Amino acid sequence: MDRLTMTDELEAIDDATITKRKIDHTLARFSAAHDELEAEEAKKRERRERLAARPAALLEQTRTALQRVVTTTDPVPAEAAEESAPQTRLQEKKERKTRQTAKGGRIAAAVVAALVFLSIGSAWGAQTWFDAKFNTVASLDEDSSDIQDAAGQTGDENFLMVGSDSRDGASAEDGVGDADGTPGARSDTVMIAHVPADRQRVVMVSFPRDLEISRPECKRWDPATSSYSDKTSPAQKIAKLNTAYAVGGPQCVTKVIQQITGMKMNHFVGIDFNGFKSMVDAVQGVTVYNEKPVDDTTLGMIIPQAGEVRISGDQALNYVRARHVKGDVTSDYGRIKRQQAFLGALLKTVMSKDVILDTGKLSGFIDAFAKATFGENLGINQMMTLAKSMRGMGSDKVKFLTVPTTEEANKRGNEVLVQSRAKAVFDALINNTPLEEKAPVPPAAGTADTPSTPTSSAKSGGAKKSSSSG
Repeated sequence: MDRLTMTDELEAIDDATITKRKIDHTLARFSAAHDELEAEEAKKRERRERLAARPAALLEQTRTALQRVVTTTDPVPAEAAEESAPQTRLQEKKERKTRQTAKGGRIAAAVVAALVFLSIGSAWGAQTWFDAKFNTVASLDEDSSDIQDAAGQTGDENFLMVGSDSRDGASAEDGVGDADGTPGARSDTVMIAHVPADRQRVVMVSFPRDLEISRPECKRWDPATSSYSDKTSPAQKIAKLNTAYAVGGPQCVTKVIQQITGMKMNHFVGIDFNGFKSMVDAVQGVTVYNEKPVDDTTLGMIIPQAGEVRISGDQALNYVRARHVKGDVTSDYGRIKRQQAFLGALLKTVMSKDVILDTGKLSGFIDAFAKATFGENLGINQMMTLAKSMRGMGSDKVKFLTVPTTEEANKRGNEVLVQSRAKAVFDALINNTPLEEKAPVPPAAGTADTPSTPTSSAKSGGAKKSSSSG
């Protein structure tokens, strides 16, 4: 045994032995450290192999949520991998294409997101700009005691629309007179557009301008400044409907209509005839249908031919104002029919692709509408609610009718409301129940109304005269 290379712990300890033992211990520590490093390296190799076995597309999937590409590959022995080099190159090519596609998807998504953001911002900015153009005038009284079942009318949209024939600012060529010859303002048109909470129908109810009413006390209205004064106009037991606007403006009309109907008016739209024609010109005319030419003894020939005719702003202005059309013995009722037909045609035109998809026409119409209108709770969203409701429904879901009257003027020259039939109509609107399609049997003895208690039609649907439907 070579005592120079081996030591024995039982040997006598001398300096040479101590040195040998130190060398042995040092070599043992190096060996142990080497084994630990080798073990760690083996673990790293194992992890790298597991990671390498995963498809590259899986990593790409984690970097984008827009392009999901999942590729699965089966483990391939090392020998087979060496023999299938062309397949490996094909896989690499596919992986590069996948990465390029994913990158393109991320870029496209970023562009789309930017466009959506800009479009939303632009739409909000345009709406804010247009809404700011509307002239807001105090008009509503949503807490009035005249409103029936206010809670039950939650969600209903009731637009009280008044066409004013104020001549302020009109020129000679407008053909409507001037403020010197016809001072003040009157409501030539009074109409309710009712859109119930379920948005399943639209009902337009018109009121004759000469309807006899009991006018309440109202604040005085100045149409020149669109403002109210501290003075009041006293109540009047017997008056015409159009005097409510003349003396008390929008607030007085709202009071009268809520007293008659019991409905909650939550939008007021006042349209000045002086600026009305610009709305029609902005959409390059509106198509209306007439069974015969419209020739007025005061305004002259308005539409010289029958059938479908596209009319301009000047023609439209006279079309809705005409009260003395030859062959029309009903006067106001004939005008109401024309107004209803025209309003439906105008809304249909505005909501058509020719206008909606034409930025110039749409912005021109909204600009003209804003300049010619005033009211309260009025803006782009509110008017679009009405227009979209009418566009998206068939003729069976859009009803035009006139408030039931005797249809004969009394000795004071006023139209007289048939109370029970009118109540049945407005109860049906408030309760969202069907409207009767046929006119009820006329009351006996030639009376305007019967004193008997109204039937259940107030709950099952209101009466609608076939002659006044549109």
